[in-house]
Amino acid sequence: MSIQPLEKYLPENTHQYLKAWFADYYIHIKITRNRDSKLGDYRRLPDHSHEITINSTLVPQLFFFVLTHELAHLIAFEKYGRRILPHGNEWKETFRKMLLQSLEVYDEDLRPVIIRFSKSPKANFMASPDLVKYFHVEKQDDKLVFIETLQKGDFFIYRNEKYLLEGLIKKNYLCKHLATGRKYSFKPLARVEKYA
Repeated sequence: MSIQPLEKYLPENTHQYLKAWFADYYIHIKITRNRDSKLGDYRRLPDHSHEITINSTLVPQLFFFVLTHELAHLIAFEKYGRRILPHGNEWKETFRKMLLQSLEVYDEDLRPVIIRFSKSPKANFMASPDLVKYFHVEKQDDKLVFIETLQKGDFFIYRNEKYLLEGLIKKNYLCKHLATGRKYSFKPLARVEKYA
């Protein structure tokens, strides 16, 4: 697999890590349109080659982070066998080592976030509030906020539907859909538009 087609998506100084990680594996990397359900994925193909897909819309450091996550699947499966859990201890240890090995690729202010995350890597990017906040830097014209910044009694719009934030239940936010009166639970890092 040539790394050259990926260079426009990656931060600087990644070549040495990818060259070592790709090693002798035959990997198809597909750059996809944005997918809300996932940032990337890995699968082994019937011919024993490997396929990794990654969203084209990711900023370079997040692209590299997701690529590292998916390569950790490949490397863990090759090292420990196919019977391991996809996000089990073997994958976590592999991903942790890869993150720490490539720490210099990330900006100075992101490195402490990566170090904290690497202590117990999560399967889902959204399960790491620090990473989500770092990579969803508010834009000047962006009206969306994290729901955790709202107060009880605030109204907001999510996917063109209006809701009322009623309170906290465990770690999530209980919200009422105004049109139907049904209650929904929102994760703290759901991005919503506040309205008066």
